[in-house]
This record gives sequence, structure tokens and C-alpha cells, in this order.
Amino acid sequence: MLAEPRLSRFGESTVNERRLFERTSTSVRVEMSHPGFGTIVGFAKDISDGGAQVQIENQVCPPVGTEVMVKFKKAVGAINVEPVRMRVVHQLRNTIGLMFVRGAS
Repeated sequence: MLAEPRLSRFGESTVNERRLFERTSTSVRVEMSHPGFGTIVGFAKDISDGGAQVQIENQVCPPVGTEVMVKFKKAVGAINVEPVRMRVVHQLRNTIGLMFVRGAS
């Protein structure tokens, strides 16, 4: 079992952080939908096979543990036609970490 990343008092990961998947820097539009709050728009700062780090501007971030349906979009269209289920796994200021929910339809 992998150790949980430790955060400094400023919310930044320490050297002891371990990741399962390599991150790729990006800047794609992210639309997160939930029946309780509608749609929130943000931009992915990076993405991996495990999830994405999303920056949200001028909207309230969904709480940790919330499952949302997500579409990733580029300037000329959607990257994924069908939304994918993701879970908010961390939140710091206006940035959230989303994890893909495996086995969800």
C-alpha cells in the first residue's frame, strides 16, 4: 500500500510524496456536473491516468468526497463525448484534485 502524500503547512506536497501515475501539464477546459449544484467550469492544470488537478475561478469548489460527471474540452470540441465519473479527493483554495472512479458507468 502506498503512503498518503504529506502536505506542508502551506498545502504543498513534501518530498515524501509518491504517485502511481505520471502527470502531464495541460490547459483544457473542464465541465463538472452534479445534480446538487449544476455545472462548474474550470481548467485542468495537469492530468494523469489517475485523475486531474483542476483550477476553478469565481465559483465554489465542490467538497471533498463529491462525485461529479466530467467532460474535458479543447478549443474545437470535447475530448470525451460521454462524461466520466470522478471524485474530489482534495481541495486547496480554488484548486481541486479529481480522481477517476474506476468501474463506474
